[in-house]
Amino acid sequence: MYLLLLIILSTIVGYLLFLLDPLIGGIIAFGIIVGCLLRGLYLLEDIRKIISKTVPTPNKAETAYNNYLKEKG
Repeated sequence: MYLLLLIILSTIVGYLLFLLDPLIGGIIAFGIIVGCLLRGLYLLEDIRKIISKTVPTPNKAETAYNNYLKEKG
């Protein structure tokens, strides 16, 4: 339902931008596109922070084993 609403609103906004002066419509369209891209980057940063918190830190045994493998190889 949310997707259908977004499609309808995007169609209306696109039609209104088409009716405006090309310069004004272009500026508004550019702002919408850049805003969406920046929002996507912000969401990716949030996802990265959440994922990095869930990665467990190695304990003493794993650290010693990894050091042993580095020295051996």
